[in-house]
Amino acid sequence: MTYCVGMHLDRGMVFMTDTRTNAGVDNISTVRKLHTWEVTGERVITLMTAGNLATTQAVVSILDERSKAPDDREPSILKAPSMFQVAREVGAILREVIQSNSQTGFNNDSFSATIMLGGQIKGSDPRLFMIYPEGNFIEACADTPFFQIGEAKYGKPILVRAYDPAMRFEQAIKLLLVSFDSTIKSNLSVGLPLDFATYTSDTYTMGHVSRITGDDPYYRSVSDGWGEALKLAFDQLPEFQFSEYEAP
Repeated sequence: MTYCVGMHLDRGMVFMTDTRTNAGVDNISTVRKLHTWEVTGERVITLMTAGNLATTQAVVSILDERSKAPDDREPSILKAPSMFQVAREVGAILREVIQSNSQTGFNNDSFSATIMLGGQIKGSDPRLFMIYPEGNFIEACADTPFFQIGEAKYGKPILVRAYDPAMRFEQAIKLLLVSFDSTIKSNLSVGLPLDFATYTSDTYTMGHVSRITGDDPYYRSVSDGWGEALKLAFDQLPEFQFSEYEAP
């Protein structure tokens, strides 16, 4: 399992994902799940993956090969006219990879994966998509400004309560760290390091791209501070009184 979040803001988009992959508690490793492609001044594309590692690595490898091909024999996400067409191409590749593996006699679910795709192509607004194993997808909008894939349930409440489209990238990263910390503490299949990227609308170049490790002092301060803040908030809530619920 994994945990990835892509978020629309007034100023652009922010992405964050964990790096843990596991095939049982005795086979855990670190794998990068955030990938970017860029044509400076023309387009920026960011992709995050969750699910079967062989499937997602195959999809990323195909996208890489086609983006470097010397001719137009295969569609390339670096030549697609819109982010919608990029999403269609990524969805088609994901579906083909899953179906080709299922022909070996295994159930499709064994090779299932979900992909989050965001970016901007010159001439259109930034767009964010969630692509399902079947190859179809949905797009983020004002009513649904962020997507989660993977182990989403533990980190969603903080996003729902604290998300603000006007927040700065620094505030968004802090919010995401709280969401990821809650998930990491609740599920062993999600773990550090965390990779993140930011994109400012209409710049057509990636912003900040970096990794946060377990010994990062800011992450430790956020993790410890959030735990203490929850305890303090709990203590400040009104006390429960049995007497108020006793039968007359």
